[in-house]
Amino acid sequence: MMGLTIAIRKGSVDTMEINQTQVHLASMILAGVEARTDNRREAGPDGCIPGLWQTFMNAELSELAGVQPPQHTYVLYTDYESDVNGAYTVRIGHEWESESAAIKAGLTPSALPASKYIVFKATGGSVQQVVIEAWHYIWAWFESSSLVRTYTGDFERYDGAGFDPQHAVVEICIAIQ
Repeated sequence: MMGLTIAIRKGSVDTMEINQTQVHLASMILAGVEARTDNRREAGPDGCIPGLWQTFMNAELSELAGVQPPQHTYVLYTDYESDVNGAYTVRIGHEWESESAAIKAGLTPSALPASKYIVFKATGGSVQQVVIEAWHYIWAWFESSSLVRTYTGDFERYDGAGFDPQHAVVEICIAIQ
């Protein structure tokens, strides 16, 4: 287990703190709304993730039978074509009690395997700004890190209760070898 807290001054966020730790997480079933995209598309005006968030909010998935309490919101990045530069599937949703419960609700589930993760916890401003800056930090961090990403499934986790989009706290979990 390692821990590190870094304060970053960048962009419109006065100070963003990133705390990172290594953990081993159990397997879980995630399901929700999804799209296929890549980071180049998401950096431009044709990015689909903002619209996917709107679809997720309108779907009210947390009210469906089979969602695991607490109703944390997850943004799963999976089915990577290659690495940070390739296409991937992004899914915004919740943890489900089983694949069959998600399928019964009309959703495509992803079985995220048990794995070792490095968790980056970012705080310090609006959710959009914190997430963008945290991902930029993570990509740069892995360029010089001895840890190796597995690209089996990475995710953002947001607390389901009391989430404040103007004062975001987000955990970004990256699967590592």
